[in-house]
Parts: sequence; C-alpha cells; structure tokens
Amino acid sequence: MHPTENVLPPGYPQYRRRWPYALLRLVAVAVLVAAGVAVGEALHDNPRPSGPATVVRTLRPVTVAPAPVTVTVPRR
Repeated sequence: MHPTENVLPPGYPQYRRRWPYALLRLVAVAVLVAAGVAVGEALHDNPRPSGPATVVRTLRPVTVAPAPVTVTVPRR
C-alpha cells in the first residue's frame, strides 16, 4: 500500500463524492423557486377579467348628397 492511497473503512461516508450532488440539488431548488416566483408574478400582473365591459360611442350623422332622380318608362 502506498501512503498516497486513500483507504477508508467500510461504511465511512465519502464527502468528496457527495458535494457535486449537493451542489446540483441546491441549484435545482434555486431554479424551482425562481420559476415559482416568476409564475406567481405573471399571475399577479395579469388579473382575471371582471366581466363584460360596455363601451358607449356617439356616432355623428354624415351629410349625404341626394341621389339623382331616375325615371323608368315601360316600353309598349
């Protein structure tokens, strides 16, 4: 056995291998929290409609020139 080998007794936790998974879990939780906050803000910014809206417009009359008079005479 060389002095540089890392020999651990059985059942001893290997912390060097666990930190990447802990970091990955932390990043996943942060992404999920950020997504939840984004969805919550989107729902807050776009409230449900309160029902039908009534719009009242006033139409102004337009002056129309009179149509030319047409006389139709039946043929005999």
